[in-house]
Amino acid sequence: MKPRLLIAIALLSLLVGSFSAARVSHTVAPPPSPPPLPLNQPRIIVKKAERKLYLYSDKKLVRTYRVGLGLTPIGDKVREGDRRTPEGDFYIFTKNDKSAFYLSLGVSYPNAAHARRGLRDGLISQVQYNSIMSALNQKQAPPQNTRLGGDIYIHGNGSSSDWTWGCVALEDRDIRALFDAVLVGTPVTIRP
Repeated sequence: MKPRLLIAIALLSLLVGSFSAARVSHTVAPPPSPPPLPLNQPRIIVKKAERKLYLYSDKKLVRTYRVGLGLTPIGDKVREGDRRTPEGDFYIFTKNDKSAFYLSLGVSYPNAAHARRGLRDGLISQVQYNSIMSALNQKQAPPQNTRLGGDIYIHGNGSSSDWTWGCVALEDRDIRALFDAVLVGTPVTIRP
């Protein structure tokens, strides 16, 4: 071999060796184990500012999940299209295993406070208000098609950013564990 070629190979070998030595090993944490089932009096608390969903069993925290929120994550949901995640007390009104976002849990938005504010501000009629309150009293799905908005879900498809139109998004493996752990009627609290 020519001396220049040998020098080039030696330099390249040194560079590759230096690069390999400088690399830091990166390990990926294993996915969290599913919560212990069955849960006793499960409850979900979402803290928007922390981008976290907390799952409780009988007042004991059993899992924490990272979440993504609506595109306008600060503030309570007021009306359809504001892209905010609502705040307040709700319940799971449905479980959807055929969701466009892997799996989803329907959140009972609008709640009574949203309905009262909507009626006061002229966003909904008295008839719509009465319909919302009747559904809430029966622990059913409140109307989803008023000017207050609707179709708020806890669902999959990723939690790395705030990308939804007001929903709470988890990683698919996390919504699978949550979906399996909770029942229709499970209380949900969403805090600022």
